[in-house]
Amino acid sequence: MAEIKIQAEPRTEFGKGAARRIRRSGAVPAVIYGHGENPTHVTLPGHDLMLALKSANALLSVEMDGKSQLALPKQVQRDPIKGFIEHADLLLVRRGEKVTVNVPIHLVGEAEPDVLVVTETTELPVEAEATHIPGAIEVSIEGLEVGSQILASDLKLPEGVTLRVEDDHLIVNATAQPTAEQLEAEMAEAEAEAGVEREEHVEAEEVEPEAAEAPEGEPAEGDTESE
Repeated sequence: MAEIKIQAEPRTEFGKGAARRIRRSGAVPAVIYGHGENPTHVTLPGHDLMLALKSANALLSVEMDGKSQLALPKQVQRDPIKGFIEHADLLLVRRGEKVTVNVPIHLVGEAEPDVLVVTETTELPVEAEATHIPGAIEVSIEGLEVGSQILASDLKLPEGVTLRVEDDHLIVNATAQPTAEQLEAEMAEAEAEAGVEREEHVEAEEVEPEAAEAPEGEPAEGDTESE
């Protein structure tokens, strides 16, 4: 994975008020730590950081005071509504050092018709060199038939990458597409468990409106008297 350069500035203000001021300026408060060194508090450009972290396990080359350090995103806090980055924890790494990270699963290919492909695992822990972490693990489902399964032992990994799960760990399960009747039955069962009662929709019979009876001696509505 290519290194992404990002400029950092030392952070001297702390607390919620300081963090809000940093965010209002378009930056993000962050902490860099690891290898037994004291944590370094920095601010990072918000837009650049957002673009860098679009890739999982982005390898950052953090530039500050004429020096650069390699780091991986360890924990990223985002605003639950707007999604912007509120804070980032970065873990120092070194070239040639092996790290354990979670890598997303990416399905490729097309299964057989009428096959429902269920992804049982969306990401997997792997051990890899910090500078050679795969962006994703591709899993081929080409021609997958009903009843087939893909286990961790079936995966083809890049050189130098090792899975940190058991060989029989289930990745993908292929089942038959449910019929409309099965879906309806499952929906009814789920509603029953949730205590939801279905309303029966009965079409009302069309009733012809009755003509209003006019008082004695007066013409009924709709009748006209000729002069």
